[in-house]
Order: sequence, then C-alpha cells, then structure tokens
Amino acid sequence: MSIEVWVSFIAAAMVLCFSPGPTVFLVMGQALAHGKKSVTPLVAGTLSGDLVAMICSFFGMGAILATSATLFNLFKWAGALYLFYLGIKSFRTKVSITSIEHTVMEKGSVYCHAFLVTALNPKGVIFFLAFFPLFIDANLPALPQMLIMGGSFLFVSTLSVTSYALFSGVLRNKVSSVRFQNGFNKVSGGLLVGAGAITATLQSKSA
Repeated sequence: MSIEVWVSFIAAAMVLCFSPGPTVFLVMGQALAHGKKSVTPLVAGTLSGDLVAMICSFFGMGAILATSATLFNLFKWAGALYLFYLGIKSFRTKVSITSIEHTVMEKGSVYCHAFLVTALNPKGVIFFLAFFPLFIDANLPALPQMLIMGGSFLFVSTLSVTSYALFSGVLRNKVSSVRFQNGFNKVSGGLLVGAGAITATLQSKSA
C-alpha cells in the first residue's frame, strides 16, 4: 500500500470516526457519568464492536446483510431497540450531589454497552465491505492491505473514543453542577433515542 493511499484512508477514517453518532453519544454520556476511569472499558468495547464488524464483513456477512432484507431488519431492530433502551435509561436517570460523589462504575456494563452499540449496526458491517475496497490496489496482494487498513482504522477509532471520553471526563470534573448533568443526561438520552429512530428507518439494498 502506497503512503499516499494510506494517508487518504486515514483521513477518511478520521472523518467517519470523529463524526457524532450513537457510539459518540454513548461514550460522552458514560464518561460524563463515570469520569476518566471509564475510558478503558469504553475503548475496549468500541474496538471489540469494530473488530466484530470487520471480521463479519471480511467473511461475507456484509454481502449477506446487503442482500437479505430479513437478516438486515433483524440486525437493524436489535440495534434500534438497544439504542432506545439506553436513551430512555439515560433520560430517566436522576443525578444528585450524593450520586455524583459516590458513583460506582461497573466496567463490564460500560464495556458491554459500547460493544453492543458498535456491533449491532448493520450499516457498520456493510460500511467495511464497501469502504475498504476503495483503497485496495488490485495489483498488490489484498490481505496485507486489508490488515494495514484494519489496524489503522482501529487506531483511529481508539483515538476518537479516547478523545471524546477524556473530554467528557474533564468536563465532568470541571462542571459538577447537578442541574448540568441532569440536563446532559436528557440531551444524550434524546440523541440516543434519535439515533435508534434513524437506525430503525435504515433500508437494505434488497428492500
């Protein structure tokens, strides 16, 4: 893979990873609730979800999702309902001074939320199927190029999640207002529900 093509891939991956979406909303909400200690499970969960989507795409799952309306809808509604659940849960969460000072974080729960939101997205699998071939040189072996792009994408994804989580963690430390955090819970909850609604309207290519 030439350096020019690789740089172009990195630039495109950064735009995609740093653009606000369900994972970003979740990361910011969790980091604001738990602080910088949530960075590790959030990054691990997001990377696991990206890796699952990549592997599924490489093994042809993306093509199946793109052509099977039934399977696509199954993934779509699983992801949408989970986003609805997280959004409503965040919207209804009440923060108090006591809860801010004594918040207990369950790393497994934070990891699972990040993993499921990232993995339960049919467009994610199809995205890898459609995105990677754009940067592959047909005159060179495909596997090394795919491995380079896969590793590079995971690095950019790590950078994105870490940046959003650290920013929200710092914001949490500087803005300890109960009113602010309750307001943010409602905003992030609404955004997650909105992301779920958008996910629910997705259509497969075979539809």
